[in-house]
Amino acid sequence: MATELHNLSDYDPNTLPDASKMHFAIVVSEWNPDITLKLRDGAYNTLLKAGVKPENITVAYVPGSFELIYGAKRVVESIRPDAIIGLGCVIRGDTPHFDYVCSGVTQGFAQMNVDGDIPYIFGLLTTDNLQQAIDRAGGKHGNKGDEAAITAIKMAKFACNFN
Repeated sequence: MATELHNLSDYDPNTLPDASKMHFAIVVSEWNPDITLKLRDGAYNTLLKAGVKPENITVAYVPGSFELIYGAKRVVESIRPDAIIGLGCVIRGDTPHFDYVCSGVTQGFAQMNVDGDIPYIFGLLTTDNLQQAIDRAGGKHGNKGDEAAITAIKMAKFACNFN
């Protein structure tokens, strides 16, 4: 696994662009809240450490990971952030539901990136079991929320360079 070779929370703050005037939105799935709230906290705190003002971070909640697509779209239409971060967690079960949800959310975020004019950051954990999710939500592999926030900052700067 790639995550076993790289801690999701490792980054060099000196490589980040100035984020002090940027606005971000974080859309969080309420499903698997023991995991998704840790992802949210990781993203939020990483944005703060990068100089983003608290009033420039909007957090919104949707019931499940599949709803991240609609939630992200509506938030962008409403507040126009520089980037949006979608955070969720889908843990494999005994039915193909896992595959449908993961595929749908992946395709939805990919399409929003193609159609949109801001970056949509895909912060969906797709794990085989709860322990893998714990390991990636502040556990031994770091926090996917941290990684998503860093990606959002870098991509927001990237988008500004081409506007």
